[in-house]
Amino acid sequence: MTEDEPTLDDLADEKDVNDWLEMFWGSLLIVIGLNQLMHPGSLFAPATMQWLGSGVIALGIAWVGHGLKDMAVKEIRASLGVSSPTSKRIVDYGLIRDVLLHPDQYGKFLLEAYHRAYEDGVLTQDEHDELTLLSAALEIPPRQAARIATRAAINAAVDDGKVTTAELALIEGAMEVANLSEEECSKIREALEDGVIDDEEKKMLDEILGSFD
Repeated sequence: MTEDEPTLDDLADEKDVNDWLEMFWGSLLIVIGLNQLMHPGSLFAPATMQWLGSGVIALGIAWVGHGLKDMAVKEIRASLGVSSPTSKRIVDYGLIRDVLLHPDQYGKFLLEAYHRAYEDGVLTQDEHDELTLLSAALEIPPRQAARIATRAAINAAVDDGKVTTAELALIEGAMEVANLSEEECSKIREALEDGVIDDEEKKMLDEILGSFD
């Protein structure tokens, strides 16, 4: 990361202002919509005006919800330490941007978070709690989150070309939570024996745990 590259803290004020603006305008739309419901006026038929008011309220709620969601994601990222200027971890700004712009990429974001937690071969209770909060904030179902955790544990374990006993224990625990069948678990254990995931084994993992490329 170069000195000229913006940090997350450099962009924090702008993004926070945007979040507050979303909540402000959303609240204003809700007030306007409620007023329209109670005082439909005479421009169109009262029922039509009330329908329009309901639509304005729905739009306002969506804006407020989006602002709150962004704030929650930022708070969780901060608790994970990814926004700290003294952190030794490299923040993937492109990934964060993609997550905020493309909700379908939330799984990839959670995979990266689990991978960072598994890198040292130990998952602490604090890390587990933070990742659980993150998956809940991203609205990822527990079973899917467990499969993502399993894939992250596997990826972290094979990074150095060998799978230690501690790493295998993490993978076994993640597979149990993911409720994988014994056949699926056996295939994964067999793939990990040489500490390398080849193309066929990667395809097998994609079928069992999902692909996040």
